Amino acid sequence: MERKDFIKTVIGVSAMSNLSSFKSFASNLKEEDEKMPVLFVGHGSPMNAIEDNEFSERWKKMGKEIQQPKAVLCISAHWLTRDTQITAMEHPKTIHDFGGFPKALFDVEYPAPGQPELAGETAKMISKTSVGLDHDWGLDHGTWSVVKQMYPDAKIPVLQLSIDYYKPAQYHYDLAKEIAALRKKGVLIIGSGNMIHNLRMVDWQKLNEPEFGFDWAIEMNHLFKKNITEGNHHALINYHKLSSSAKLAVPTPDHYFPLMYTLALQEKNEEPVFFNDKVIGGSLNMTSVKFG
Repeated sequence: MERKDFIKTVIGVSAMSNLSSFKSFASNLKEEDEKMPVLFVGHGSPMNAIEDNEFSERWKKMGKEIQQPKAVLCISAHWLTRDTQITAMEHPKTIHDFGGFPKALFDVEYPAPGQPELAGETAKMISKTSVGLDHDWGLDHGTWSVVKQMYPDAKIPVLQLSIDYYKPAQYHYDLAKEIAALRKKGVLIIGSGNMIHNLRMVDWQKLNEPEFGFDWAIEMNHLFKKNITEGNHHALINYHKLSSSAKLAVPTPDHYFPLMYTLALQEKNEEPVFFNDKVIGGSLNMTSVKFG
């Protein structure tokens, strides 16, 4: 029996196919001469996934402006766990994790492939904690509402990294440092949340009024941008000390934590580029930032 036939007999044709797929993808993840940028995106309402508005139009433009990634890794405010996990399935499902929206939004499917090999490689990069390979979650709206607008053909592999909700901001910042090498392998890393996210105080009557914000929200939007511009990550990690208004801007840290991943991946001499810089509905902001 020839060697290749023996291997097929021992590990199976399916495993050989997966091995071939892994080698093919791994060979495409060599270090690039130009590293990918890193984004924090204020994703706002799920309706941004299907509406043509100033926010979604800017996401579309961003998708055309930057180098096309080999994969996207998103840290979404909507996957909160008691540990750290990464999606590792070949075909992640589209999760409709919201209620009260039009049927057209629930009909959306974003059939981007997963990439189990990249999930495994990313998990191995992280020594701060054990990373579980998840086969149940999928892509929630914090991810697909943005990525769908950036890459509508759904051909680029998309993965999600969960947020351990029981760990502080510093933990997430330090963990993100460990996956920095992915930027040089063609992986676009996106933190998706909102720096200011207080749904209980939203003025729904003024949600569509351009740039309506309560004084405290305008103050915090300014303070967040000021510290990002100055590279003062320590102050942003300890955001609750910036102002008494921080408690209103970040009543819970779920939508704020994705910013920690973006900040941690900023490299020396990478200046922030802000986009979608608006406070809306009084108590939300769409302010987003790109490094690199």
